[in-house]
Amino acid sequence: MLDSNQIATASKLLRDHWRSGTKLGALDAAIRPRDRAEGYAVQAALENTSRERLFGWKIAATSAAGQNHINVAGPLAGRILAETVIADGGTASMIGNAMRVGEPEFAFRMARDLPPRATPYGVQEVLDAVATLHPAIEIPDSRFADFAAAGEAQLIADCACAHLFVLGGATSADWRAIDLVEQRPIITSRGERYIGHGKNVLGDPRAALAWCANELRALGLTLRAGEVVTTGTCHPPLPIAAGDVFEADFGVIGKVSVRFA
Repeated sequence: MLDSNQIATASKLLRDHWRSGTKLGALDAAIRPRDRAEGYAVQAALENTSRERLFGWKIAATSAAGQNHINVAGPLAGRILAETVIADGGTASMIGNAMRVGEPEFAFRMARDLPPRATPYGVQEVLDAVATLHPAIEIPDSRFADFAAAGEAQLIADCACAHLFVLGGATSADWRAIDLVEQRPIITSRGERYIGHGKNVLGDPRAALAWCANELRALGLTLRAGEVVTTGTCHPPLPIAAGDVFEADFGVIGKVSVRFA
């Protein structure tokens, strides 16, 4: 297992590349996480460099397209730092962004804590702890130049490719009565129209949320009241560039948009 100094060194290196918009090939073997547990340990140290309370969590690779995009076999959890959140309708910088994709997502804000425990949380139990549902856009990226070859341990250390995040307003609709599996958000970008599908998010965005709660539970972490969980893209990642406007219309759930510069 990596010791505390190795974890801190790996975390600082990733954070420095994130801040400068630069990339690295791979972490040196001496500080490279070898499994998911070590990856999450490096990621946890990254949170400590933020001056603000943790905004929430993202789930990477909840769809086959997402898994293929970063070459992993299943979902990964990553922290969303408060300083990476952009207001709905705001402008996202493309500086240092190598992935250059946007992803429409369902996001949940928690009403109460879900602390670690011995037994897994059920989907309904997790939903009962939710305050609000939001439309969202994730703008992922990696600090690794070849993110497809980095492997899941390094990608977890890299906050599961978290980069920038846009949270739309809380829906006023009775979202608990809506079949999120069959929701088909309409995404517009570059004059083109695309249709997402809720089932692309680990089969059901609600199941993805429960997966995140249980991933944190297994790590001994609490999913806290007020934190947001964005559950993964409901459409294959869409290309973006400076000058683009990306909008996702989730129907009765609401709309969210961002401009790129």
